[in-house]
Amino acid sequence: MSDQLSQVLAEGPPPVNGFLQRVLDFVAALRRAGVGATQSEAIDAFRAIPHLDLLERDQLREALAAVTVTSQTHRRAFDDLFELYFPARRAADDDTPDVTDDPADEMDQDDYLADLVESLMQGGDDAIRQMARMAVEQFGRVEGRDGGTSYFQYKVFRAVDLPQLLKDLMGRAQDDSDNELTALQERLHRDEFEARLRTFQQEVEAEIRRRAAAQRGLDQVADRMTRPPVEDLDFFHLTAEDQAQLRAQIQPLARKLATRVAVKRRHGKDGRLDVRRTVRRSLSSGGIPFEPSFKPRRPHKPELFVICDVSGSVASFARFTLMLVHALQEQFSKVRSFAFIDTLDEVTALFEQSDAGDAMKRMMSEAELVWLDGHSDYGHSLERFHAEHAQDITPRATVIVLGDARNNYRQANAWVLQDLQRRARKVFWLNPEPIQFWDTGDSIATSYGRYVDDMVEVRNLKQLARFVERIA
Repeated sequence: MSDQLSQVLAEGPPPVNGFLQRVLDFVAALRRAGVGATQSEAIDAFRAIPHLDLLERDQLREALAAVTVTSQTHRRAFDDLFELYFPARRAADDDTPDVTDDPADEMDQDDYLADLVESLMQGGDDAIRQMARMAVEQFGRVEGRDGGTSYFQYKVFRAVDLPQLLKDLMGRAQDDSDNELTALQERLHRDEFEARLRTFQQEVEAEIRRRAAAQRGLDQVADRMTRPPVEDLDFFHLTAEDQAQLRAQIQPLARKLATRVAVKRRHGKDGRLDVRRTVRRSLSSGGIPFEPSFKPRRPHKPELFVICDVSGSVASFARFTLMLVHALQEQFSKVRSFAFIDTLDEVTALFEQSDAGDAMKRMMSEAELVWLDGHSDYGHSLERFHAEHAQDITPRATVIVLGDARNNYRQANAWVLQDLQRRARKVFWLNPEPIQFWDTGDSIATSYGRYVDDMVEVRNLKQLARFVERIA
């Protein structure tokens, strides 16, 4: 080996700088945010770059999304990180504000709001983006003790009241119209103004992130600002927007799970070894069993009994579990659902006659779930289930209990689970609380856990899907 070649190998590959390094950093940030951007997808991103006009940000955004985003639920994280790593304009490296401290240079809040209403009335992304930058500069700036400047979103939207802006825009639309707005015209105006206000809000958030990244570093801001994918979100901390996204994910997830379960059943069609047939077949090869024979297995679809606590914050967990289970009804020969707060009622018919979302609403209003004070009572509810439905549990049945096992210091009646475990094929308990909180306060998770085949922590849709695939 020559000295020159040895020196090159010792130095390693040359460093990647500039735009290509930014792409690598962007893909790494996607991975940290839970977006499954693999190394091969990073290579695909590099291969796409020579075919792009890099001055066209929309073209760059969609090209990178095409090779790195494999699920629609990851698109929001991708867009947030793209705005951070490939901003429309670069922030200054220092945190010196663009305006001076001279009061003459400060814009009056009323004047700014009037200009903002004009920009929103006219539309145009460039004008809205410029007003967002001005809002951050004027109202979001906070002077630190060290003379540095930070920017905060809550200060901007305290000064710029979005609901009031919407009212002002609707009033302007009415004033500009010669006649009274019809219901359809009012709806169209409202939808358009709401879309423009969302654009303004997004631009404010992007501008604050851009300035924060210039002050504290891209990677640090990226790791703190990006929310996990919707399937990884905790059931206990869902916003209305998150719940809507999860509902949209239920049916596609059910189809994917059904396909996996069907493949698993096909691959597992062979049953136990057929000794007699194997020995008979081995006679043709001198008694050596080259080709073992198996008894055909007759796979059956399991029966499923779901018993769920729908009180308080556990209701979100129960809602999405019931939606997913009933979306997978074809994978089970029978699905029966029971809900309780401090008493139990069967709600199977509601899911057979209604959409899952409507069934949940009807369940909370029509089912008899409260008989005393409306606080969770697992003991009474399990006892009622045993008295009225235990005879329906067969060796083909799988029983699933959903809840946090917080019994408000009431009687546990764990013997019910012990008897159900004797009758059923399997008994599982899905607990949405972190394991470290089990058996704290009024939780009696261990008291119930000893009488089930497994008590599983299920806090998000991904864990729930993995469990359903396991039992189907």
